[in-house]
Amino acid sequence: MTFAPLSEVRDNLKPQWYRSKMNPDKFRAFSKRSDYKGFIQAGGHFGLFCITGISLYFSWFYGYWIVFCLTLFLHGTVSSFFKGTAVHELGHGTVFETKWLNKFFLYLFSLISWWNPFDYAASHTYHHRYTLHPEGDREVLLPVHPNVGATFLFQMFTFNLITQPGRTFGKGGFISAVWLTILSSLGKSGSSEVPANEWLKAVHSDQVEQKLASIRWSRILITFHVLVLAVTVWTELWVLPLIITIPSYTANWLSYFLGLTQHCGLRQNTTDFRKNTRSIRLPKFVEYLYWHMNWHTEHHMYAGIPCYNLPKLAREIKKDMPEPKTLLGAWKEMLETWKIQKSDPKYAFDTPVPENLKSTAKLPLEAKSIGDLAPKGLV
Repeated sequence: MTFAPLSEVRDNLKPQWYRSKMNPDKFRAFSKRSDYKGFIQAGGHFGLFCITGISLYFSWFYGYWIVFCLTLFLHGTVSSFFKGTAVHELGHGTVFETKWLNKFFLYLFSLISWWNPFDYAASHTYHHRYTLHPEGDREVLLPVHPNVGATFLFQMFTFNLITQPGRTFGKGGFISAVWLTILSSLGKSGSSEVPANEWLKAVHSDQVEQKLASIRWSRILITFHVLVLAVTVWTELWVLPLIITIPSYTANWLSYFLGLTQHCGLRQNTTDFRKNTRSIRLPKFVEYLYWHMNWHTEHHMYAGIPCYNLPKLAREIKKDMPEPKTLLGAWKEMLETWKIQKSDPKYAFDTPVPENLKSTAKLPLEAKSIGDLAPKGLV
């Protein structure tokens, strides 16, 4: 399929998004950023990474191999949420009130997880402005396969080494991430036959300055991890790459099962976020690890609201929202939808929604904000 240049899309595609109504004062309260809450979320998550990383080191050092394997699994599970989750919310710039703290943690988590925040900023800006309208958003290109194959799941519970990026931007395995980072450092990208690579090339053609920043960042990533490898060889601390270089691609099981629920199986080309995005209920600690992105419909409606205020937002507008499913309920829905899509790729689950609430309350322009995500060329 051939798509128009993104500059033309910006001129011609203007979705009129439906947003659930609420009291403007409550909207402003929900939108308030907090350094304290930001440290609880970002600092706490990094603290868990340090605890599991130190535990992994000592279990390796003393040769407690059963403990080592268990700790490696925990370290990977915690770290897997750096990639695509922590960097997502920090990329929106809404976690901390103090802007440089957002940038500090964004670059820190991106370094550890081989994430390119510059490519993602441009891609994700389009994702929010044109959610699941493929001419303007191919960050997630439906239909997406909810893969539960044995080989794939084995990698999700051990090392995600060789899964390739497909119809979802930034979702490949470790080898793919390293290879694409090397290509990026040279100003290149992978084959356009892969939808995720085609999308990246479209974004680069549209945002040349952002591409140059992406190239510089890719070189920083490679330099950093080469230094980690050099220190590993010099000191013979062979556990260091497992702690620092590859943890976000270790034990990806939980981040995979949660992350795929966001849009999988739902409708494209609709202006109702309740139809193209899914919210789910989770235990509090899992919700914390997931940076509250289980309230994903609410996030798309009001992307400028910090993640830690999304539960409050969800309670405020719940009468106008579909009943959030459990994780198991969401996966059942996705797998049943995929079964139909194998013979009818155009099929999508049509989420039942309440009758639209009538309200005279007029929200400020900030209701359409996506935070500080957009690069200069897309502001």
